[in-house]
Amino acid sequence: MMETNPSYRMMIDDDSLWNDDRRVNGGREGRPIGAYELAKAVEKRRAGEILLNRIDCDGQGKGFDIDLIKLISDAVSIPVIASSGAGAVEHFSKVFKKTNASAALAAGMFHRKEEPIQSVKEHLLEIGIEVRM
Repeated sequence: MMETNPSYRMMIDDDSLWNDDRRVNGGREGRPIGAYELAKAVEKRRAGEILLNRIDCDGQGKGFDIDLIKLISDAVSIPVIASSGAGAVEHFSKVFKKTNASAALAAGMFHRKEEPIQSVKEHLLEIGIEVRM
């Protein structure tokens, strides 16, 4: 399917663990392939972007997995969206300064009202990172 459809229509959500185990079905099942290998394979099959979700960091608020995001965003030419772990505005600036992530997302910190979305955007603008206001 990915080989015949335009790439902008295909997004891959990689529920990663650091070991060579990709998670599927909401993290309930594993597949024996590394994150790097999966990223290269889906790029080759014309995925438009990768949503990189470190499932064991999801909702923890301790920051993005910079090492994993850097590994994948350096390995592919398609956009990588960093996910899982954000809990402070500084986590966003760190992921953009230390990796080639094209975007970053958070949910829990906003749902729990720990930081307003506007604070994250203003922080990023202050340090020269482009955001949509």
